[in-house]
Amino acid sequence: MEKEPKRLLFGATPLVFLLLITLLYTQLFASNSLPFDKWMQQLANWKVSGNKFNKAVQYQESFKPILRRLVKGEDQNKLETDGFACDSDYYSMVCVASEPSLRIDTRTLTVQMLLNKTALQDKTATIRPYAWQHSSEILKNTTPVQILHRNIASLPACQYIHTVPAVIFSSSGFRGNLFHEFDEVIIPLFITSRHFQSNVQFILSDYNPEFVNRYAQIISHLSHYKVMNPATNGSAHCFPAGAVIGLKFHDFLSINISSNINPGSYSMLNFKQFLREAYNLKEIHVDKKRPKLLLISRVKSRKFLNEEEMVNTMEELGFTVLIARPNQMSNLTEFSKLVSSCSVMVGAHGAGLTNELFLPVGAAVVQVVPLGLEWASAFYFGKPAGNMGVNYLEYKIQPEESSLIDVYSRNDPVIVDPQSIFAKSYEAGRAVYITGQNLKIDIPRFRKTLTEARLLLGLDS
Repeated sequence: MEKEPKRLLFGATPLVFLLLITLLYTQLFASNSLPFDKWMQQLANWKVSGNKFNKAVQYQESFKPILRRLVKGEDQNKLETDGFACDSDYYSMVCVASEPSLRIDTRTLTVQMLLNKTALQDKTATIRPYAWQHSSEILKNTTPVQILHRNIASLPACQYIHTVPAVIFSSSGFRGNLFHEFDEVIIPLFITSRHFQSNVQFILSDYNPEFVNRYAQIISHLSHYKVMNPATNGSAHCFPAGAVIGLKFHDFLSINISSNINPGSYSMLNFKQFLREAYNLKEIHVDKKRPKLLLISRVKSRKFLNEEEMVNTMEELGFTVLIARPNQMSNLTEFSKLVSSCSVMVGAHGAGLTNELFLPVGAAVVQVVPLGLEWASAFYFGKPAGNMGVNYLEYKIQPEESSLIDVYSRNDPVIVDPQSIFAKSYEAGRAVYITGQNLKIDIPRFRKTLTEARLLLGLDS
């Protein structure tokens, strides 16, 4: 007889279970024993039979102002009247739905909602939810999301109800490249979802478990809930609180605080603070007695051929030198702590310099600029550094410091006119300057740049 109540509880119908949950809700709030945000977290994924989402709709109004921020101008009015609008620019496209009938069918990767009353027939739109919309090469490998406006009879029955909005995005781009993953996925995800204060369900199309594991601490600080993999979660989900399809991109490793999407306004300094919280990084200040210098060491291309001489010079100038090998950088949890303890970071142009995100405010980054990579060096890492509160210096190599001088004559276009090589095709330029070049640094000249870094840190004032 003692086991009978358990059978009754776990064999209860969904309606009975919902009534039990409602009773528990009343008791918990009556005693003030559970905060409202925790209650939402526990009820964000109701499994139901039919379209019983009235309870979830009560949360919709609180999310509307946040969804409205993701579009601008006339599109805000369109979102209000039609329940759907898209914001697009050169780099990105973000579509926002606030229609309470919203369904996301992960079996077909479709977003479905009621047909606008003024429309005469079903309407269809398609978006590939990657932050770089200008890159056809990336987009062709990004699974499209179809957005369907349908009549009520055509909408699928909900199998799950969510009390928070959804954000659908893809990590289909340059997988495994730290710069591109932060630039086109992580920072855009922060821009797009931070205003939801973790009350958001991520749906990752082109699901990549390595990506999810690598950035687990960041993702878990942006959402209370496990990332949904459409390939293994074939169901019809109701999102009466709304949905966002795609991510907003501002600029390379940057957040534009003047954008309408960020009236809050989040900045790169806010993002750095967010990273400190996510990785539990301590606030580090410059050690003026023996400051730490982190040297990003490359092994395949753009590697320093006289690295030992560089290290000796750094130590002569009073730095404690730490050398970061590529295998060390794969564990962001540990490597972020190492970077945050350093006052200076030095490296040749490449993805490893993305770790300037973890440098403490007031630190310095020295980018060694290889031949032919001046533009990418300036816009990918140089320009963003200032918005991160990091001092930036660059050391542009001379032709004699490039291994290319051993292959081409001093007057060859490869040496004197790199743009003419890139003009042939990006792949032609990449083969020469990105994958085919190593560096032998002029130590006396480089010493002057390191001395300047000491001055920026206030070590020789």
